[in-house]
Amino acid sequence: MNKKIKKLLSKKNKTKIVSLTAYSKNIAKILDKYCDVVLVGDSMANVLYGHKTTHKINLENIIQHTISVKMGIKKSLLVVDMPKGTYTSSSTALKNATRIIKQTRCDAIKLESNKKNYKIIEVLVKKNIPIMGHIGYTPQFKKKFKIEGTTKTEAAKLLKEAKSIQNAGAFSIVLECISPYAAKLITNNITIPTIGIGSSSYCDGQILVTDDMLGFSGFYPKFVKKYANLNSIIAKATKKYTKEVKLNKFPSKTNFLYGTRNKR
Repeated sequence: MNKKIKKLLSKKNKTKIVSLTAYSKNIAKILDKYCDVVLVGDSMANVLYGHKTTHKINLENIIQHTISVKMGIKKSLLVVDMPKGTYTSSSTALKNATRIIKQTRCDAIKLESNKKNYKIIEVLVKKNIPIMGHIGYTPQFKKKFKIEGTTKTEAAKLLKEAKSIQNAGAFSIVLECISPYAAKLITNNITIPTIGIGSSSYCDGQILVTDDMLGFSGFYPKFVKKYANLNSIIAKATKKYTKEVKLNKFPSKTNFLYGTRNKR
């Protein structure tokens, strides 16, 4: 088993797991210093490409962004989302997951549960492809957003789903937009770590879309806390740059190369 995955498993019921998304090397390099997990998520469809759903991201998009992210990763567990439509059968999933692993050298694959693809997880795990599951609100399969597990019956169904994913061989599960009661029930009754997004602090860890957390995406649901306002910072810097260019203050003599080459 991957050493990074072993380390993640050891945090269950001991230390909170920190996770964020990345789509490029420069962001990944920063996150790698602090995160246990860095996810190249299909959320890039919304965040980077402006699509209304995650459905329009394809395998090539995911692979190219992951190659970039991998360049910035040293210690974090690098997990990659399988795009919608790339794991419709065991054979298709194996072919595409193998391609992702081979071309990106990522550590693990994440796929969303539709309550029917446990066998696919089992097949991938048997082929030594580590899998992170995902239950609750699963954007690839559910059109309407709602909080899951708000009744004891719903929570019990989610627990059953989580156990099925665990039994199929997954090493962790993302719980998205699940009630606190259900999140606690699941976390306390499975042996693999749960990573929550909009699912309370009862989970073993948390994940957010980095652009949301940094105040850069313009999408701020209740479960997101903005730890910075990059929109404002970038706007301020751009305004200053624009002013200096127009006033011929930039570039100044200190910025001239004089025939030498700056190191990058």
